[in-house]
Amino acid sequence: MPTLSTHVLDTARGVPAAGVPVRLVDASGRTLAEDVTDRDGRVASLGGDLPAGTYTLRFNVAVQQPDGFYPEVVVTFTVDDAEGHYHVPLLLSPYGYSTYRGS
Repeated sequence: MPTLSTHVLDTARGVPAAGVPVRLVDASGRTLAEDVTDRDGRVASLGGDLPAGTYTLRFNVAVQQPDGFYPEVVVTFTVDDAEGHYHVPLLLSPYGYSTYRGS
């Protein structure tokens, strides 16, 4: 079954975004897992094995950037590869963010 990881980088300061709370939510809105990024801005494993479906990662970025424009970043994605690993990086700055499917 697929697994999930994430990585948050503060691109404005050029450092990992440590201490960012991350919550994994399923399509019904139920919280499946919660964690906090480590000193390298990573959560190595979140939610265990994931069946196919739609999921949302909710990043509480106000902890990292209290004066930023976005207090929370919400990323919704689809798991459809029965054997794949899903890595969802978040590149963060005070007035914008970017994400993509990593490897």
